[in-house]
Amino acid sequence: MNKLLAFVAAALVAVSAAQAQKIVIKGSDTLGAKLVPMLAEEYRAQNPGVSFEIAAEGSTTGITAVIDGTAQIGMSSRRAKTTEMSAASAKGVSMKPLIVAYDGMAVIVNENSPIKALTKKQVEQIFTGDITDWSAVGGNPGRISIYTRNTSSGTYSDWKELAMNRRDYASSSQKMAGNEQIAAEVAKNANGIGYVGLAYVSAPGIRVVPVNGAVPTKESVLSKKYPYARPTFFYTNGEATGEAAKFIAFTLSDAGQKIVEKVHFVAIR
Repeated sequence: MNKLLAFVAAALVAVSAAQAQKIVIKGSDTLGAKLVPMLAEEYRAQNPGVSFEIAAEGSTTGITAVIDGTAQIGMSSRRAKTTEMSAASAKGVSMKPLIVAYDGMAVIVNENSPIKALTKKQVEQIFTGDITDWSAVGGNPGRISIYTRNTSSGTYSDWKELAMNRRDYASSSQKMAGNEQIAAEVAKNANGIGYVGLAYVSAPGIRVVPVNGAVPTKESVLSKKYPYARPTFFYTNGEATGEAAKFIAFTLSDAGQKIVEKVHFVAIR
């Protein structure tokens, strides 16, 4: 019996140790579809005992997961809202934001579109539904098809803030789960328009449109000359601890920031 108890105890210790080496990260598709998996892959190569659970379903889900205690790290392409900070405080959670990379939200059209440039005002009018036909902005006659992120996305909120003067999206806009889906739909639709992060501007079948003469580049994002530049974040409950803290330190290290650049985000330094 004593041997059995010793075996069970050893097994429980082993399970606890395995769980302690697992990092759960939830949230932003912008970060979670490409960048964070690549960071995790490199980190795991250096730390074979560590495993990751990554769920990229939108910034709102990441912030909620940190508040609920179901993730050690919440990925977000936007800052937490006042209501989210209040909800965290009510649960005794101290939300700590950490900028991990910079991004620029690019306006994209189909590669065969004749549209060569847009103004900020035209972008606002298109996404709010004030302009519904391409002929109004110098394109071929045809109804504009608008592709956006879904409402749980930080990009959805940031675009509304930076590009639309906080106005509502056009009722005809079509909500997509991620950047890749937006790019894919615009690539299939000659009348399509959407927005994607820097990591997705090279998707086939699309073209980036300058806005007020600027396109998102490392220089224009850092200088904020590009109008739709923004930071992206990891959120934690207070100071991260254990393996999560080590992973965050790796993300911010020179090696981690080289991966940031490789995925076409802009490094924090």
